[in-house]
Amino acid sequence: MQYLEGLIKIANVFLAIVAGTIAISILHVAHNKKSMRPWKFLIGALVLFSVQQILGALRAFQIFTSPFLTHIVPTAILGFLIAAIIQQIQLSTKK
Repeated sequence: MQYLEGLIKIANVFLAIVAGTIAISILHVAHNKKSMRPWKFLIGALVLFSVQQILGALRAFQIFTSPFLTHIVPTAILGFLIAAIIQQIQLSTKK
């Protein structure tokens, strides 16, 4: 069972790296367009999600465990998502 969990965590880390790469590529587009400004917050959430997945893999392999980070990072992700939604609502109501 631990072998399966380890494989799933390795797949999560790979997907987190792909998500981080996509976030960086979207950052260039979001920087230039006003309508894409809420995406900056989503990119921050995506990067923090990648960090969360890497921390989960480290915890699964018992390399690094920190209960502090496992609560702070998801809270920051939620904050970024809320900020993106608020900014998108503000952009939509101005039109």
